[in-house]
Amino acid sequence: MLLGAIADDLTGASDLALMLSREGMRTIQTIGVPSGDVDLTHIDAVVVALKSRTNPATEAVAMSLEALAWLRAAGARQIIFKYCSTFDSTAKGNIGPVTDALLAALDVDLTIVCPAFPANGRTVYKGHLFLAEKLLSESPMRNHPLTPMTDSSLVRLMAAQSSLKVGLVGQEIVARGAEALREAFRAARALGDRVLVVDAISDQDLRTIGEAVADFPLITGGSGIAIGLPENFRRAGLLSGNSEPGSFTAPRGGAAILAGSCSEATRGQIQAAIAAGMPSMRIDPIDIAQGRVTVGGATDWALEQGEGTPLIYSSADPTEVRAAQDALGRQKAGEIIEHFLAETAIMLRANGVRRLIVAGGETSGAVVGALAPAALYIGPEIDPGVPWTLTMGEAEPMALALKSGNFGTADFFLKAWELLQ
Repeated sequence: MLLGAIADDLTGASDLALMLSREGMRTIQTIGVPSGDVDLTHIDAVVVALKSRTNPATEAVAMSLEALAWLRAAGARQIIFKYCSTFDSTAKGNIGPVTDALLAALDVDLTIVCPAFPANGRTVYKGHLFLAEKLLSESPMRNHPLTPMTDSSLVRLMAAQSSLKVGLVGQEIVARGAEALREAFRAARALGDRVLVVDAISDQDLRTIGEAVADFPLITGGSGIAIGLPENFRRAGLLSGNSEPGSFTAPRGGAAILAGSCSEATRGQIQAAIAAGMPSMRIDPIDIAQGRVTVGGATDWALEQGEGTPLIYSSADPTEVRAAQDALGRQKAGEIIEHFLAETAIMLRANGVRRLIVAGGETSGAVVGALAPAALYIGPEIDPGVPWTLTMGEAEPMALALKSGNFGTADFFLKAWELLQ
């Protein structure tokens, strides 16, 4: 193995694994730190998917350090700490605390912060994160139920979370090439900077950054930061050719969609699916808490839809989400939905469903945690950052599409199945 990655949620891990696979690295994604032996004979990169984005910081750090230890023992030469391209985090973490801990464990003096993913409209300019034409703080992320993002300055956000000195490298330096960037890194070290926010507004910027950080033991960012890394191993003679991902054979069986994200993108995808005639059931955390809706009832309804693909969703607009949080508590409301959809996924699998789309990072983590596959093989890309995956190490595998709430076009729920025909 050449490259090891620690991702703070499941959909982000799939996104990164897809990026590495597309750039020619034979990649697998594990669900948590593997407890047994994993055959890495023909594997170039491993992405360890954690569920640490909204945990207490001490838990997130402990989980990340365990993943780091496993990846280093497995031979990883370079480590990526992957977080969301919208920098999802609270005022105190967990991106900053985990970055600090990884730097200390690796005994490294400098790393970068770059969540840019231009293909999905995420760019960094003058240290500010943009979602398409909007600043992060003016985007729908300002209303995220768990990690509301009300500041777009990555320097301020990181400085508030990290104990280390945070600096900035602007796009005008990135545009001058990898050697200019390396000189900027040398200057930053002289100033005592330990964490550098780096601008990126295009894929070419990301490739330049990738070349410049070839000797960095630790890199942090969104999945886009991985675009330029495989070529470094290729130049060093450690990665041959441009390996194509293997074939993807989807298992036969029923299909369903479980959506727990309340993002604007997922809500639009739900509306498009319903408008196209997809059978749907909306669940509410208050109804679940009071016993008016049950996992068994939702599963029975889904199985009654015949050839129609059932959509079970909790997604709602910010006003409805706040009402449920006020009644149940912010954390409790989210946990109720995650547990409900995870248990529903188990019952659907027991009744022959083998093709499943899950929308939302926290929801995907809960569902895959319940299904408990050993690892995921990366299959065809549905939309930028969202592949089909195939569970590994099971007698009856499942095809899973694990979608970050903010990702995908409006027709995502309708077109994804075409890649499995």
